[in-house]
Amino acid sequence: MCGIIGYTGGRSHAPDDGDVLDVLMTGLSGLEYRGYDSAGVALADSSLSVHKRQGEVSALEDALPDGSVGGRAGIGHTRWSTHGPPSDANAHPHTDCTGTVAVVHNGIIENYQVLREELETAGHTFESETDTEVIPHLIEDALEAGADRESAFRRAVNQLEGSYAVAAVFCESETVYAARHESPLVLGIGEDGHYLASDVPAFIEYTDRVIYLDDGEFATVSPSGVVVTDDEGTVVETSIETIEWDPEDAGKSGYDHYMLKEIYEQPQAIRKCLRERVNEMEGTITVDDLADLESSGPVQFVACGTSYHAALYGAQLLRERGIPAQCFLASEYDVDSIPVSEETLVVGVTQSGETADTMSALRGANRVGATTVALTNVVGSSAARECDHAMYIRAGPEIGVAATKTFASQQVALALFSSVISGECSQAFVEALRDLPDQVQSVLDNSTAREVAQTYEDADAYFFIGRGYNAPVALEGALKMKEITYKHAEGFAAGELKHGPLALVTDRTPVFAMVSDDGTAAKTLGNVKEVEARDAPVVAVTDSRETVDQYADFVLEVPETHPVLMPILANIQLQLVSYWIANRLGRSIDKPRNLAKSVTVE
Repeated sequence: MCGIIGYTGGRSHAPDDGDVLDVLMTGLSGLEYRGYDSAGVALADSSLSVHKRQGEVSALEDALPDGSVGGRAGIGHTRWSTHGPPSDANAHPHTDCTGTVAVVHNGIIENYQVLREELETAGHTFESETDTEVIPHLIEDALEAGADRESAFRRAVNQLEGSYAVAAVFCESETVYAARHESPLVLGIGEDGHYLASDVPAFIEYTDRVIYLDDGEFATVSPSGVVVTDDEGTVVETSIETIEWDPEDAGKSGYDHYMLKEIYEQPQAIRKCLRERVNEMEGTITVDDLADLESSGPVQFVACGTSYHAALYGAQLLRERGIPAQCFLASEYDVDSIPVSEETLVVGVTQSGETADTMSALRGANRVGATTVALTNVVGSSAARECDHAMYIRAGPEIGVAATKTFASQQVALALFSSVISGECSQAFVEALRDLPDQVQSVLDNSTAREVAQTYEDADAYFFIGRGYNAPVALEGALKMKEITYKHAEGFAAGELKHGPLALVTDRTPVFAMVSDDGTAAKTLGNVKEVEARDAPVVAVTDSRETVDQYADFVLEVPETHPVLMPILANIQLQLVSYWIANRLGRSIDKPRNLAKSVTVE
């Protein structure tokens, strides 16, 4: 959720006074996609210079003093509120009583109330309602007890319970101190300075060389280098990885919104997911990421939000291939109440590889000896490092909060995964995968979703129905509508309409029906007739127009393909409908209210 950026050193060796601030502000802009409600920076020189504001980064920019703000080290933060509402006072960074140290923090400190009461009793004064503010006061206490800066930082962090990524700067110091536990931090190695951040886009403009911190590790980042140590202070050997993202990949490239750009990037993303994994000549699917995976037991998927909808799709693929598979909301997954053993394969589906609930579920599975797989987009993410295996979906950077191309890539990756695990792969399926990127492009080129959006932008609510492989897509279509239009939407397995939701259907509740020529069409059309009898408008998303034409007010067509892949194409149409309705309503499409891209708190 929240975003951290830190920098020390001088680009070009002899930086202007505002050089560090420029890096921090660029980093904050690169983290806006994660979702936030306030932003701030702290720069360290002979004294600390702290500036923070409720609202967007632009509000912080407007609040900065005229002229340069000096400093050779600094930290910045975009906050998504947990403890205390959005306000200038609750925005990060937070400082101690003396103005010696400034701290930014992601995560939740579970014992903050006890720590705060102890600190207040000792005479400390607090300026905010946040859990984070205990950290600089703990550091202050350690400094007064004679500890040096690094030791004081360690003592403070070691008193914290919960999840955290923490970074601190001190006046009269060029060093940024950082630590992580169940919240991501990545270090950037530059030529003239070094960086730390919650996510690579914060500094990808400056360097593509990174070190990922693991849980329990500390980092000291100075102009001369980066040192990583464990919780006992022993230096840890680290490897520098090269990020393959081009900085241009994270730009809008002329589109009005990142979301629209990312919708149109789906043919390319799917090609990357398939590359070197599908051999049409031999009719085989091979995933090198899973080359040494051995599994003969049941499969359990754990995921949240959009990834959960992808996981539902994956579980059905496996079940139809004779493999017992279940799908769990990661927040409800408990290895003490769910049968999990060493024979179980637990697959965490997570775009960021940092989703807190999914990470907690995977750690529980690891603890009881299950084999774990991370199906993720981010190389070096916590999920990729902590699981026994990692399969990458290769979607590239996704900036829009509402997932689009990552969902399509997850679906494709799970189709590949199911073939690898089951050993089942037909020539027809391989050929359908080959054609899929071009078919997605065809949907994008020919969609009439914009006309549908114009017609139904004022609807009271939107319902989405589908059967079989299309049921998860109905759920995802409703989620997209909710996320970016702020309108009420619900998704159902089509047969469930008559078990309650039909009471809500009126002539102002358009129903989007996924009708696939896979043997389920007749039953889905029965459900369509049920809503039609209640005067609800019907929008059919189908690969068989002649089947639905007489029942639908609008038809959004997709090309004929393998039944397993039709939902991927149908979802593209639903993404476009939600986008164009949100666009017509003037919503904040890339940064929907109250939402964050990477959910790193449980």
